[in-house]
Amino acid sequence: MEEIIKDWGYLALFLYSFGGGFVGLVVAGVLSFAGDLNLFVCMLVAGTSNFIGDQFLFYMARSNKAYAKDTMKKFGRKVALAHLWMRKYGSTVVFFQKYIYGIKTLIPLAMGLTKYSFQKFTIYNIFASAIWAIVIGYASFMMGEVLLTYAEEYKYYGVGVILLLVFGISYYVKKI
Repeated sequence: MEEIIKDWGYLALFLYSFGGGFVGLVVAGVLSFAGDLNLFVCMLVAGTSNFIGDQFLFYMARSNKAYAKDTMKKFGRKVALAHLWMRKYGSTVVFFQKYIYGIKTLIPLAMGLTKYSFQKFTIYNIFASAIWAIVIGYASFMMGEVLLTYAEEYKYYGVGVILLLVFGISYYVKKI
């Protein structure tokens, strides 16, 4: 199991972080504490992938507005919320959207449909992705320290418990 994680962990993290990556980075942070992955590399991979994913969504919406509008029709209330946040908070919405499940992919799409500057979005997205990766990566590393220090021989069960907690909280937030 450890060899699979060491061989494919960073690639899996990159692919998962392209579309969001919160859970993937949490698991990678815990596995970094366990010694299976490098925390700095995990944060770099997840942050880079997250940045590229948001840039892709923004560019896709900017260059193919009809497809983006059609895609966003399914998420009417969330799109309306995204537009309200963009009006209320302006560019800072790029920073806090990375932490909110269900909105993370809609904000770049919604911003791409507007006349928002691509260069400005890129600059904010670089910093937002870096801060997101550092905060979530380091917090999950510390959470791994707390959980896995007491159960070294059961570290993979600890990862499972963390996954269940994250999915449970995500499900609860989604239902609200």
